[in-house]
Amino acid sequence: MAAADRQAAAARQRRHAIALWRWALVEPAMDPALTPRQRGAIVRDLASREHKDPDGKTVLVSRRTLDRWIVARREGGFEALVSSPRQCPPRLGTETEELAAGLKMENPARTGAQVRRILAAQGGCVPSVRTIQRWLEARELTTRPGGAPPEAFGRFEAATVNEIWTADLMNGPKVAGRPSFLAGIIDDRSRFLAGARFVRRPDAVRFAAVLRGAVAAYGVPGTLYTDYAGSRIMPTPARRACSPVVNGRKVSA
Repeated sequence: MAAADRQAAAARQRRHAIALWRWALVEPAMDPALTPRQRGAIVRDLASREHKDPDGKTVLVSRRTLDRWIVARREGGFEALVSSPRQCPPRLGTETEELAAGLKMENPARTGAQVRRILAAQGGCVPSVRTIQRWLEARELTTRPGGAPPEAFGRFEAATVNEIWTADLMNGPKVAGRPSFLAGIIDDRSRFLAGARFVRRPDAVRFAAVLRGAVAAYGVPGTLYTDYAGSRIMPTPARRACSPVVNGRKVSA
């Protein structure tokens, strides 16, 4: 067996192992006798717990992913849980790389994203923007039209403490059989945790209490960035608690 055949066989075996793991993970939610409410409770429980993946690593699986696997198994069986092999491996020295380099040399002002859009319009295999950028960097084609290298930017950082706070929620450990969540608020300049507390539910009311404590201890931030809350509606008391006024602006969670 050639080396390429052995690699393909190993990759196929791994995809099947992952599919078996997905099959077993959603098994508790596949009973046709379950009501939608019962199935939803099972899926929420699975999403709140850690699981061992085929490599032995501890992972968390989101509810959206679990729902997708459940639908795939119900409609397509085991094969629907097998991931598709990559159809377009980005390799150096390919015809696509040569074409990308030619497009850049034709117009040095073109960015990697613009080159990718042209390749996509022509059809066929289209690599990612970062792959195209690596190709162009390897050929030293990333200089400006005047010959100067592009300006390098580091990580954005607020200029002063309390200028920007960033808040988010993450899954915590189970306590007495119930899930918990860590609500954290970090100052962008100092990287200091202005607020951090484990809560029972990842909602605006619990977060408002964490934010209120942070504001009382360290003052009002100029800007507060939070994760996208989807369709969750923040109750009026929580909005008031999370809406300090700064220079005529409201900072809301």
